[in-house]
Amino acid sequence: MSDPRNRPSMTDNTHAAYGVPPTINPYRTGWALILKRLVWDLHPSAWVSRSRLRAIIDSHKGQSAIILCNGPSLNSVDLDSLHEIFTFGLNKINLLFDRSAFRPSAIVSTNKLAIQQNAEFFNATDIPLFIDFAARRFVKARSSVTLLHSSAIPKFARDCSVSICLGHTVTFVAMQLAFHMGFQRVALVGCDHTFAVKGPANTTVIARGPDRSHFDPRYFSPGQAWQLPDLTASEYFYALAAEQYRLAGRTLVNCTSRGRLELLEKCSLDQFLRTATL
Repeated sequence: MSDPRNRPSMTDNTHAAYGVPPTINPYRTGWALILKRLVWDLHPSAWVSRSRLRAIIDSHKGQSAIILCNGPSLNSVDLDSLHEIFTFGLNKINLLFDRSAFRPSAIVSTNKLAIQQNAEFFNATDIPLFIDFAARRFVKARSSVTLLHSSAIPKFARDCSVSICLGHTVTFVAMQLAFHMGFQRVALVGCDHTFAVKGPANTTVIARGPDRSHFDPRYFSPGQAWQLPDLTASEYFYALAAEQYRLAGRTLVNCTSRGRLELLEKCSLDQFLRTATL
């Protein structure tokens, strides 16, 4: 065993070289959260979005909804069967519009890279959009666009008019919005929970070829930047959402035909649609 006296010390310069602060400073973290919140609270567009969010609290109370995730298995879903139920599309769901007349009831996008890359569509569509406030400069303000304030606090927002938690995946944001809007039963489809590209979680990489991790090979086209998933963290937040739904007497299920997400109750999509309260 090496002599600990010969090991390099973690000096301020060492921490700086790794981009890590030398101390844990709760005041610095607290002030950062407060400043971010003040920017949101004082921004005129935030006032409008908070009003819109308050207006849709429990607007779909007792109904059912489906969250369309972005895994390759989404290609096996009969989209024509979803016309009579509320659906949340995520990020670049519009890439399947050229092969189906189906359109989601709303689209949620909170990753700045995905919003910037998909800005042309977001600025042209009339589908209601829920967009992260931090990426507001990419999407023009209008009545169909609602901004969300994201917080680093790892909680499930039952009321999204104050803040939401990103939870390492836009799917978790859609779960919070569905709860906020009062949906009694919510199902996931296309949540494969596995990715063809491997690497350290949250690392930003450049796509090098056709995208095999999402439902469309153009999802992250060659040359586009995207962030590798943190599946472990995502599972933590999925479990948090499931517990909040359970405590409220609501249901959150996984209707993905295949995939590796096992912590949510499984249900076939046909069965979910048969028992949906519209």
